[in-house]
Amino acid sequence: MKKRVAVVISGCGWLDGTDVQELTMVLLRLDQLGLEWSCFAPDVPQHHVIDHTSGEPMNSEGRHAMVESCRMVHERIYPLDRLQAGEFGAIIIPGGHGAINQLSDFAVSGSSMQVLEQLVGQLHEFHDAHKPIALVGMAALLVPRLFEQAIPVTLGHSAELSGTISAMGGLHKSAGVGEIVVDIEHRVLTTPGWLMGKRPSDVAQGLFKLVDRVNTLMEQPR
Repeated sequence: MKKRVAVVISGCGWLDGTDVQELTMVLLRLDQLGLEWSCFAPDVPQHHVIDHTSGEPMNSEGRHAMVESCRMVHERIYPLDRLQAGEFGAIIIPGGHGAINQLSDFAVSGSSMQVLEQLVGQLHEFHDAHKPIALVGMAALLVPRLFEQAIPVTLGHSAELSGTISAMGGLHKSAGVGEIVVDIEHRVLTTPGWLMGKRPSDVAQGLFKLVDRVNTLMEQPR
């Protein structure tokens, strides 16, 4: 049976949704490895909309995470509540501020954040089945709120973000743009992506390593 990977998108654009370049690199590497993938997005309004030319909020404009996510890929995107862990061997969540606006309320609540309820249940299903869970950049902030265990994750070298992970009872491990942090026991993998990157080629090193390791772990059932 061909291995299948679920990819979660949370809007279009790194300042208020999924980072387009990180998503593209993830999908490219999945395709290069011959892995099947399907994309899912939450059917929710965006917390806010950012003008990517200025970085300022567009307070008069509202957008929808599912609609915006459909701009990102040619293939069909499915509502997040249709994601079934049993149909996939792994899940990957690219970075971008959608992780702290749509997939969680970290942008508002900080270290007391809550993760989107439907995503909580699905990620626990992957975790309970010992299937790899890979997260890029800001998406790593989901891990300490999701799991009781102190699973090491990386958000690069940021002291502020490292402190936030610790405040949520998690464990932060510094890593460069081309590095990944892997918890073998829990099969959770993270890489900083554009939190540390200066060039797409640098970011691609970490993302390709992440996807490669996901592929390897899917071949090594516990």
